[in-house]
Amino acid sequence: MDFALTDEQKEFQKLARDFARNEIRPVAHIYDDTEEVPWDVIKKAAKLGLTSYRYPVEYGGLGISDPITSLIMTEEIYWGCAGIGTAINGTGLAATGIMVAGTEEQKKKFIPQFCDPDNPRLGAMGLTEPSAGSDVSAMATTAVKDGNEYVLNGTKQFITNGGIADVHVIFAQTDKEKGWNGVAAFVVEKGTPGLKMGKKEIKMGVRASHTAQVILEDCRIPLENRLGGEPGEPTHISGLAALKMLERTRPSVGAAALGIARAAYEYSLEYAKERKQFGKPIIKNQAIAFKLADMATEIEAARLLLWKAGWLVKNNQPFARGEGSMSKLYAGDVAVKTATEAIQILGGYGYSREYPVEKWLRDAKIYQIWEGTAEIQRLVISRMIEQNG
Repeated sequence: MDFALTDEQKEFQKLARDFARNEIRPVAHIYDDTEEVPWDVIKKAAKLGLTSYRYPVEYGGLGISDPITSLIMTEEIYWGCAGIGTAINGTGLAATGIMVAGTEEQKKKFIPQFCDPDNPRLGAMGLTEPSAGSDVSAMATTAVKDGNEYVLNGTKQFITNGGIADVHVIFAQTDKEKGWNGVAAFVVEKGTPGLKMGKKEIKMGVRASHTAQVILEDCRIPLENRLGGEPGEPTHISGLAALKMLERTRPSVGAAALGIARAAYEYSLEYAKERKQFGKPIIKNQAIAFKLADMATEIEAARLLLWKAGWLVKNNQPFARGEGSMSKLYAGDVAVKTATEAIQILGGYGYSREYPVEKWLRDAKIYQIWEGTAEIQRLVISRMIEQNG
């Protein structure tokens, strides 16, 4: 067991940390106020390979496949700003769906679009619906085969990059009677008639990331845009299988939450060292010191859970006890708790928008909700330990 980072991991950690410090932090408050897509930052990230490093070289990426390296970089980027981090990394959900379920032809067509350093394109994954979040079996969006096309109808809710993405990966029911097994994934390209953006959400946090409804009205796409091809073809992978494989991305969501937690901890630690009350720095007060001790301990524990999950992915081991869900669940809870305690340490200043800690709490809360709520993660874990101990 070796916790030392490799030279390559240190290099990429520094790249991401410097970018977060120099390019993300100085403008984070601006995009938090305006809730606009941070295109200038996305373009700079693309130039450095921060939008494409995890994709294979043959599709234009940097070929960094080590999941722990990816977790390290995600933590650093989101230490800068979770909203801008999501704007940079949100495309990864659609790309992962294509990498997991797509045919070679589909990968060659779509993945290079996400790797273009001069003209970065956005991806979106459409899974959640107004009446179907964690319960995918209640999905109402349909895909009906009609000759050489599929016709998609339905509404997707709370979609990152929804309606503005160049490539939407949409999950839909092809056969309602089959339940989960009737779910398939389809690529819908920008400009396709019948694809439009619904309401753009005005959010509590991660406000630099665009979130909106995606509406599909008699949206026609060619048969070749069904990910994995048609059932019965040698390349076919079901939408259900793709969804199960996407569970392996949960640690990266946890790494983003960890970045927020670390940002809040570091800021409140420095504040506690400098702020004086009754003639001494407030860190000398046990009430404050113990809060910081708990923060430091929980951040360290969250990182170890994440790296363990990354190690399992790297070694093609299953999440037999729900380790992916454990890492996402714990990191999300730690982010919310750490940001809350940071505000408490700063007192009135923590509640003021002049200081960044209130933003970190607003950003942190979503990590107990999206990509599977904290309750769903506990459900997954409880079922896994019931089976496997």
